[in-house]
Amino acid sequence: MLELRVCIDVDDLERGIAFYTQVLGLKVGRRFGDKGAELLGASAAIDILAKPAASQPSPSASSLRDYRRHWTPIHLDFVVTDVEAAVERAQSHGATLEKAIQELEWGRMALMADPFGHGFCLLQFKGRGYDELAGS
Repeated sequence: MLELRVCIDVDDLERGIAFYTQVLGLKVGRRFGDKGAELLGASAAIDILAKPAASQPSPSASSLRDYRRHWTPIHLDFVVTDVEAAVERAQSHGATLEKAIQELEWGRMALMADPFGHGFCLLQFKGRGYDELAGS
């Protein structure tokens, strides 16, 4: 089976660890010296990786790392049991609520940005979750 690991670049390792453990209840697994840490407790391991602002993300990248709010076609969704409480926790640790909590057919969703500029969503499923959209 293919293993999925999510990697999140941050400019301050300890602040990144604190945000994701305190907001989502993840636990530190292995530490990779001062370069990163593995966070456990989600369905995939999340690696918080220390990468300085303005560093080159890859040899062919057209821009340097920037920790202001940015857009990427890939983002993370975290399923929570209480979206309001999760939003409050996230905001108290430096996240931004970018759009009011939405009521949708499958549940509720909050669009957020972490303190490092990465977009993510907090989801609270109701009923059958996404299966509400799939019919019977």
